[in-house]
Parts: sequence; structure tokens; C-alpha cells
Amino acid sequence: MKSKFVFLILAGALLLSAMTPDKTTTIFVIGDSTAAQKDTTGGKQERGWGMMLQQCFDADYIVVDNHAVNGRSSKSFIDEGRWDKVLAKIKPGDYVIIQFGHNDEKPQPARHTEPGSTFDANLARYVRQTREHGGIPVLMNAVARRNFFIQTPQNDDDEKLRNSTFKDGAQQIEGQTLIDTHGLYRVAPKHVADSMHCHFVDANRITSELEQRLGTEGSKKLHMWFLPGQEPSEPNGKQDNTHYNIYGAKVVARLLADALCDEIPVLSKYRK
Repeated sequence: MKSKFVFLILAGALLLSAMTPDKTTTIFVIGDSTAAQKDTTGGKQERGWGMMLQQCFDADYIVVDNHAVNGRSSKSFIDEGRWDKVLAKIKPGDYVIIQFGHNDEKPQPARHTEPGSTFDANLARYVRQTREHGGIPVLMNAVARRNFFIQTPQNDDDEKLRNSTFKDGAQQIEGQTLIDTHGLYRVAPKHVADSMHCHFVDANRITSELEQRLGTEGSKKLHMWFLPGQEPSEPNGKQDNTHYNIYGAKVVARLLADALCDEIPVLSKYRK
């Protein structure tokens, strides 16, 4: 009799657990190395802003699931099957932040897309399929590069910056004005958002204003920009004006979280 009573209690608890709705909403992040998960072993300093986004929200209600990966474009993220894995996880009411551009600009055929054409089509696919799975898409344009150079350095692959040292960096003259490097790739996500009535966060404007406000020297503190001997994990130094360090990723994540809450006010209740 006692064992039967215990069984009924356990069965009731399991039934109640199954009936209790999941209180958490997931914010998925898809994108490139500026948002991506990084290897933090050995004191490595590089971080994506997506790694820091969870710190901005109450984890009892908002769970950030960051799928952004180094070197990916709106094209390669689909072609490699990474988008299918995200789609399989989306539940109604979840959000998907979509941010590409840095690698769509690059010439390699496996990554390259054209703004106003294939780039826009890929972004539209992400928006449409997110909605088909009950999710809420949020388009963001690419974050700004730290580019104060009078003449913009030629860069066919941001991923090469990880293997560079301080002496490999650009030795050109810098001015006081941030120069855009994204062109129409900066504009296309807003066009797609407008045409599809989708949420949009102008991450490029937000980070451009941040870089410009900090200026030529202050903005280096956001990035993987170290003099030789300054940072133990980068003994030969580095001049990487694309990727963020720990401090930079935190600052950018906080600014984008604020903008996300402005765009979607219901998320403000969970902003830390």
C-alpha cells in the first residue's frame, strides 16, 4: 500500500512537471566572428559580443544560445547545415538575431554574396524560416570595424588577423574620423527588414558611434590591439581592428542589448 502511495506521488509530480510550461525564452544568435563563441583556454582574450549577451538578461527567463561562428557568411552558414540545426531548436516565441556581412564581403566563392541580390535573399530566407517555426526574427547589420586609416588597408580575410603579430599590422597613417568598410552590406539588412516588416537593430550605427566617440586611441581598447609584451596571451602583440577583446565584447553586448530592448520592449522586463 505504501509503495503504491509513493508511486502515485511520483506519477503526479511527473505529470505536473510535464504540464508546467517552460518559462524561458531563447534568444538565438547567428552570425560571424564578431559575435561568435571563442576558445578561451590559455588566457586567450578574443571574445564575440554574443558570448556576453547572456550577462545582460535574467537567465531564469531569457537563455542566449549563440551559434555564431568565425568566418561564416549568410551563405556558408546555410551551406554548412548550421542554420538547419538552429531551426530544429526554435520554439514559438523564441528570438533569432541574424547578423552577417563581414564575410559576405569577401571574394571567396564559398562565402561571397552580393548586396541587393544574394545577400538580401539569404537574409530574407532566415526571416521567413524563423517565422515558419514560430520564432521572431531580428535583423542586425554588421558591427563597424575600427578603421581610422586615411587609406583603408586591403583585407581579403579577417580570419588571417588571428595569426598576425603587431609588426604585421597596418603601418598607415590614421586620422580622426572613422571610415566605413561595409558599404551596401551595411544598408541591405535594413531594406530587408523594412520589406518584410521585421525587427531591426542598427548595430553598425551603434558601434560606429562607439568607435568614433572613443577616438583613434581609445577605440583600441575594444579590440585585439596589443603592443608586444602588453598581453601575456599575445606576447608578440597584435593589431586586429575587427575582433573584440573581453572588454570590447562586454561593451558592445550591453549596447546591443539596450537597443534590442528598445526595439522589443517586452524584453526590457528581463534586462539586467
